[in-house]
Amino acid sequence: QVQLFESGGDSVQAGGSLRLSCARRGYESDRYCMGWFRQAPGKGREDRETIAVIYASTGFAYYADSVKGRFNISHDNIENTLFLQMTSLNPEDTAKYYCAANPFRWSSACRLETTWDYWGQGIQVTVSS
Repeated sequence: QVQLFESGGDSVQAGGSLRLSCARRGYESDRYCMGWFRQAPGKGREDRETIAVIYASTGFAYYADSVKGRFNISHDNIENTLFLQMTSLNPEDTAKYYCAANPFRWSSACRLETTWDYWGQGIQVTVSS
């Protein structure tokens, strides 16, 4: 069983920065695809946006166009923690952010993952203009 615990959500002004963390417990390995997703206000789970994914073993990452150049995903293989450094935040980034994990992955093609096995509880990020 894998458990994910997000932290770091907050309310910030436009142009500000935040760093989200997602601590992972269970199945100690770096053979994971992990990702950050967000669900905008009023949107359902089916509209959850993939914003960044990473293969923990190599650090190979993929970003959605909406966050490319502003957000950085990283993974600490010692602490088993996923991070999302967010800069130049704007009100359109307001959402509930989730981390997710797929263990037992031996390929860095994480952007091709269509379903995710484990999810965190979600954490709110609010950006005001």
